[in-house]
Amino acid sequence: METAALSERVRFGAFEFDTCTRELYKHELKLKLQGQPVEVLALLLARPGELVTREEIQKKLWPADTFVDFERGLNSAINRLREALCDSADTPRYIETLPRRGYRFIGAIETEREAQAMPVPSPSSPNRRSISIAMALILVALAAVAALFAFDVGGLRRQLLGRLSDPPIRALAVLPLSNLSGDSQQDYFADGMTDALITDMAKIQSLRVISRTSVMQFKDSKKPLPEIARALGVDGIVEGTVQMRGDRIHVTAQLIAVKNQAHLWAGSYDRDRSDVLQAQAEIARAVAQQIKVTLTPQLQQQLSGARRVNPDAYLDYLRGVVEGQDFTFEAMAREQAYYERALQKDPNFALAYAGLANCYLSYMITRKMPPGEAAKRTKELAAKALQLDANLGEAYGVLAYTNWRFDWDVQAADRNFQRALELSQNSRRVHSHHITYLAWRGQPAQALVEAAIARQLDPMRLESAVHPGHVYFQTRDFGPMLEAMRNYVASNPRHWLGRNLLGVAYQGSGQTLLAIPEYQKAVEYSGNDSDPTAALAYAYARTGKGAEAEKLLRDLLEQSKTGYVSPYMIATIYAGLGNKDRAFEYLEKAYEERSTDLSYFLKSDLRMDTLRSDPRFQDLVKRMGFPP
Repeated sequence: METAALSERVRFGAFEFDTCTRELYKHELKLKLQGQPVEVLALLLARPGELVTREEIQKKLWPADTFVDFERGLNSAINRLREALCDSADTPRYIETLPRRGYRFIGAIETEREAQAMPVPSPSSPNRRSISIAMALILVALAAVAALFAFDVGGLRRQLLGRLSDPPIRALAVLPLSNLSGDSQQDYFADGMTDALITDMAKIQSLRVISRTSVMQFKDSKKPLPEIARALGVDGIVEGTVQMRGDRIHVTAQLIAVKNQAHLWAGSYDRDRSDVLQAQAEIARAVAQQIKVTLTPQLQQQLSGARRVNPDAYLDYLRGVVEGQDFTFEAMAREQAYYERALQKDPNFALAYAGLANCYLSYMITRKMPPGEAAKRTKELAAKALQLDANLGEAYGVLAYTNWRFDWDVQAADRNFQRALELSQNSRRVHSHHITYLAWRGQPAQALVEAAIARQLDPMRLESAVHPGHVYFQTRDFGPMLEAMRNYVASNPRHWLGRNLLGVAYQGSGQTLLAIPEYQKAVEYSGNDSDPTAALAYAYARTGKGAEAEKLLRDLLEQSKTGYVSPYMIATIYAGLGNKDRAFEYLEKAYEERSTDLSYFLKSDLRMDTLRSDPRFQDLVKRMGFPP
């Protein structure tokens, strides 16, 4: 005879742990974690909120006849576990250390039990009279239930059977809301509302929500929902309409389980334009309730505390959001202008401050402004956004990336990335920044997991596939980098960053002559960005084309007289030409201005290889204060 043994799946944040198979998942992706760290996690999850002593862990996992260093083994297991969970000993989300006593799991958890067949002994046979009485009672009960279902009394058949057949929803897409105003000029409002609704849904930690870039591929699409769901990798769809007339907005939304096409919920909201944020929060709460997701008290407070906003400021903010999806410098300038207009109309609009902070971060890392000037504005704006709303995860992400690239403060970056991921685990932008940072920190396996998550969150965005190139660049793993970038460029041939990374992969593989045409395309497609320009000059210098390298160097030096040019990039060209003194002169200038190129490139850049053995290089690395 077989009975059901219960295998428990424990969910916390973006993670899921199977207590039977001892497998840990993040956003449905299996993490490479096994052995002692997994067993420690299982012990902690078995008693959430309680102290698990070091003695208990030792007795369970390091018995007396095991000849290992327990202290070192436990510390290693905890560190590896925290690394997989993106957790921190200083500001823990999941694993709290109680000094000299043990550990405690402090995260909010959800459990789901699954039946697994398991043989058990057959019970002794009851007497026949008992069986007859029991069978008679069962038949009477079944007949009554059958009658209720046959006549659908009180909608019982529809409510119970329909609900039992509804599959669980773990991944969701909010399709572009339809503009019913009849005014095509208001499309930006519908698109911006879609983005805002995605942002609110994405705060639900145990739900994977697809980014705006991917869902916008299906604007006004006539494709059937199952086909759209397959393309996006989701099992739930939210679709709806929005209409703005005068000072009122009308929003409808419905939630559909794709597998059985069941309409799980529908809602209609008629609000004053100043209450638009409250309407979005209500929809998010309703969807969470229908898919049986437990909202943390913090998130409940966020969604119930949406403030009123100046309607015209909100419209400018939405215009900025839409412009921000274009990924061109011209669009970035328009995005900045819209956020600034929004803040003129509503000086306490936190989202507009956060959006503007991201604009200046982009200026900083793309070398469109001097790093000091851009970083100062970035941090001021992000701090103001968080002063007004302490739950803006992307603002923490902006701070974290600035902490790394400009402040060279790893502890602050770790802390702010952790907070950003707590609040915005479905943010493609936060994951994208975190990918490169993890790889730079020497955690390439975790970085590749983050890259896969970013691709899941934005599956239709081609640029999502470029992230492995950044990881392999930081680890100087040029074989996989070459394969990944070849595949990427084949699908997105005009993306300059992909071309540039492909050039680096060729050069790192000893094929500099093949790298040169890739750098040339990168220069063309980027509008003469200084990074591919310097890479091309370096490749020219290393292949005997010194005159061509010198010309590109003169061009950058001339540009630096009227605008900002990264001194780091100039240093790389001098390094390629063999002029070490001039190279270190410009590296020193980069150090003095806290160039964001130093933090990203110095550790792994091929163009620095001729300088690495020089004591001046080692002194520079030491002064920057980064961990080895």
